[in-house]
Amino acid sequence: MERPAPAPEPMILDAQPPGAVACEKKQQEGEAPYAEGNDAVTGHIISTTIGGKNGEPKRTISYMAESVVGTGSFGIVFQAKCLETGETVAIKKVLQDRRYKNRELQLMRSIDHPNVVSLKHCFFSTTSRDELFLNLVMEYVPETLYRVLKHYSNANQRMPLIYVKLYMYQLFRGLAYIHTVPGVCHRDVKPQNVLVDPLTHQVKICDFGSAKVLVAGEPNISYICSRYYRAPELIFGATEYTTSIDIWSAGCVLAELLLGQPLFPGESAVDQLVEIIKVLGTPTREEIRCMNPNYTEFRFPQIKAHPWHKVFHKRMPPEAIDLASRLLQYSPSLRCTAVSIFL
Repeated sequence: MERPAPAPEPMILDAQPPGAVACEKKQQEGEAPYAEGNDAVTGHIISTTIGGKNGEPKRTISYMAESVVGTGSFGIVFQAKCLETGETVAIKKVLQDRRYKNRELQLMRSIDHPNVVSLKHCFFSTTSRDELFLNLVMEYVPETLYRVLKHYSNANQRMPLIYVKLYMYQLFRGLAYIHTVPGVCHRDVKPQNVLVDPLTHQVKICDFGSAKVLVAGEPNISYICSRYYRAPELIFGATEYTTSIDIWSAGCVLAELLLGQPLFPGESAVDQLVEIIKVLGTPTREEIRCMNPNYTEFRFPQIKAHPWHKVFHKRMPPEAIDLASRLLQYSPSLRCTAVSIFL
């Protein structure tokens, strides 16, 4: 039986000087507008002013929060309707520390790709308790890869291979873009963070709350990424890692689409490593060194790798098995990149 994926990790904030940044996609300076009226909850109308830069006239936009489509330690995501245009949007509302800039906002403003959810604009809102919230207004996509996969699982069916190919092609296309153009590592790739339009089957990567531009030599936190999709170097405590952690996660997503359930359903961080070892075998000293050179404990039971063709069912196309094996490598440098998949 399919086990639910672990809850997302907390939102990460950059330790940057105080001050708000402009929230409209094309603005480069200035403060984000404050919403008029009450805190945004279901059924309430929240209004904000946009424009007013570079000769653009100011205008008021009002949103009716219709339903909650996601919650987590980060905050809450509403499905909302723009009262002026009738357009449906998603509003991600997160508690904002007044001392810091919001990293997710900074990254979203630098990203523009068909396979990444787009930021329309944003605004701040306050509560009666003087809490400050950042509201990210994004395009609304009704489904997630997680729910699409669950639909097939509930019907006791496998996802058709044509859809596996279509969805993974777009996921890798989006990853190739964010890894190279803005140089962003998503750090939480999983089916819940891959949006799917049920009519067009267009895929969009969402939720950049854990994302970061990785700088060589600069340490990062290792407790990142939802457990089932967490790369082994993170489990080994590596703080200097690369965008290859996203490639591992994408490999886990591919395997899940092919199997209909998570490939590595660990119940804890240690159990997660056990699940990986069951398939890949015990990592060698050299592989551990490649994942984290500072890791000194090498006491693992010696388990042989499980052949990939036995991990999947007999009728699985060999090219699908080959791709999974190239994505799910212990050594980060041996994993293919999102770009190289298209070469």
